[in-house]
Amino acid sequence: MAYVIIVGAGLSGAVIARQLAEAGVSSHVIEARAHVAGNCHTARDPGTGVMVHAYGPHIFHTGDADVWAYVNRFADFVPYRHRVLTTVGDAVFAMPIHLSTINQFFGTDMSEAGAEAFIAAKADKSITDPQNFEEQALAMIGPELYEAFFKGYTMKQWGCDPRALPASILKRLPLRFTDDDSYFNHPHQGLPRHGYTAMVAAMLDHPAITVTLNTPYNAALHKGDHVFYSGPLDGYFDHRLGRLGYRTLDFETFTAAGDFQGIPVMNYGDASVPYTRITEHKHFAPWEEHAGTVCTREFSRLCGNDDIPYYPIRLVEEKALLSEYVALAAATPGVTFVGRLATYRYIDMDVCIREALDLAAGFLNRGTAPVFSAAPL
Repeated sequence: MAYVIIVGAGLSGAVIARQLAEAGVSSHVIEARAHVAGNCHTARDPGTGVMVHAYGPHIFHTGDADVWAYVNRFADFVPYRHRVLTTVGDAVFAMPIHLSTINQFFGTDMSEAGAEAFIAAKADKSITDPQNFEEQALAMIGPELYEAFFKGYTMKQWGCDPRALPASILKRLPLRFTDDDSYFNHPHQGLPRHGYTAMVAAMLDHPAITVTLNTPYNAALHKGDHVFYSGPLDGYFDHRLGRLGYRTLDFETFTAAGDFQGIPVMNYGDASVPYTRITEHKHFAPWEEHAGTVCTREFSRLCGNDDIPYYPIRLVEEKALLSEYVALAAATPGVTFVGRLATYRYIDMDVCIREALDLAAGFLNRGTAPVFSAAPL
């Protein structure tokens, strides 16, 4: 019977461990941090009782009915529709850009059809194949909305000129000409009533799963028939070829009485405001009541050697180095690289779970697994 080492107790590692365990395969999950659930870790603030998203807000949304059914096995999901506001200058607008945002910004009262035609006229029609973030924005919404809502925010978030970023980053955000201000389009949206950490702990609660916290992975000590690794790809190889570029986040958390901003997330579009957004955590659980509130200002910067990596940068230099690490991984037998960090991609939670489910099923069928849960390049 195979014995598997799983590095990381986040969503990818927990799902793989659970699927293998239910098929009779034992695993040892090694986690460097003091808690499970990775960057979707949640914990109650001892002073207010508010459930805090410790590493930034995580909203579960998916169009994959099987993934939705899977997470509901381990947590009671409460329906939740995420809504975001953004402050630009002295005004507050609803995001993503939709009919009311357009009318408020331009001081108009257009219909859906009128607004769509208006924005089409603003768009730069000379850009037929956008090659970067700025070109994608100009081709989609024109210069005014781009300058107000995306340019400054993007420069803060990524630390570079938007013209250096791929167009795909903006393609993830919807543009609507209706009054629908929901941030996500997926049919299944919700938040676990007792937080993500309780959900992941329930996944890992199986006699065939051993979990060790506060323990960095050591290939010489932690041996198994196969390794599923969900840490940073370059970290597995001790950064021998150099470090892949990531953005990290700094959090400035404060408490207050009552209510601070009335919504879960307020973005700040102006480049002159140093933080990208403020999260007010209690609004992620509207079914709870709290006299106090917990808020977090979020600052983005280049990831240092001892920081937690969040977003892969994936610019030209990083992609060249990535290809070298991909080749190195391909020459490493018995290891599969899974999840956001190990495949150096920005992917949502439902995608992590889907890939982990598919990977576990393939491993159980064949007794082996591919080098990557999905191609990094």
